[in-house]
Amino acid sequence: MQNPVINQTVLMSGADFMSNASPINPYMHQGEPFNRQKAMQEHQAIQKALEDAGITVVKVDPPADCQDGIFTANWALTRGGKALMSHLPNARQAEEAYAAKMLGQQGLELHFLPEDVRFSGQGDALPCGDYVFAGTGYRTDPAAHTAISEILGYKVIPLQTIPARDANGTPVINQASGWPDSDFYDIDLAIAILRWPTLEQKGLVAWCPEAFEPASQATIRGLDFVDRIEVPLQEAVGVSACNLVSSGYHVVMNAGAPTLQAAIEKAGLSVTTLSNKELAKNGGSVRCCSVTLDN
Repeated sequence: MQNPVINQTVLMSGADFMSNASPINPYMHQGEPFNRQKAMQEHQAIQKALEDAGITVVKVDPPADCQDGIFTANWALTRGGKALMSHLPNARQAEEAYAAKMLGQQGLELHFLPEDVRFSGQGDALPCGDYVFAGTGYRTDPAAHTAISEILGYKVIPLQTIPARDANGTPVINQASGWPDSDFYDIDLAIAILRWPTLEQKGLVAWCPEAFEPASQATIRGLDFVDRIEVPLQEAVGVSACNLVSSGYHVVMNAGAPTLQAAIEKAGLSVTTLSNKELAKNGGSVRCCSVTLDN
């Protein structure tokens, strides 16, 4: 039985300007020692692992002086030669015009949301065949879900992850971005697409149930077109285990998630593990570093 090949071609940039100057997510800590050279080595290792998995990597220069310009997944969501462009937090808005230029050079037809509609691109919208798992409440607004459906033709499954809370249990606002915050601010930190569904078999996702609000847990458990692998919270948060890229046959993921790795291998997919400790200081990893061009 043949699995669909997914993520066949991705676009990556580089870690040349990476920093934690503006801590726009809970994993970033201003002033924490940061080794850019090590981050660049980790990024290069991700590129090599993806290429070794049979994925074509289109490489572009990172946008100058953009702390998170390495995380191209957040630039757009693509399908059928179209790209729905993102609207990012304040510290990342300088990336948007550059992202449009780079994706336009790939021949994609660009579509833009109203300025007041937040959208975090593929970081918060993960395709699974004709469906897309889409985050809401932090980096993506419901209006973006409508555009995903109308422009790209996906059937949207809206999901809500749990918020970050203060000592009193109150949801917090990120002081740098002014937006609500979560350890799972982008959905690619809470769920991963391992295999797309076909007429012959269900798709396969890995997800951390504890990362989601109860209603979203129920939504995921009720889906009849995918099988599910449960990821322990300590793996999802500790090593961003869900932030992976699968070709449908081979998975590139972070080391330190033995439960998830064993389950993926049991499902018949091969695995490459990498250490991305410097990238983790900016809240990103394997999935964040590439945007798929050919959904």
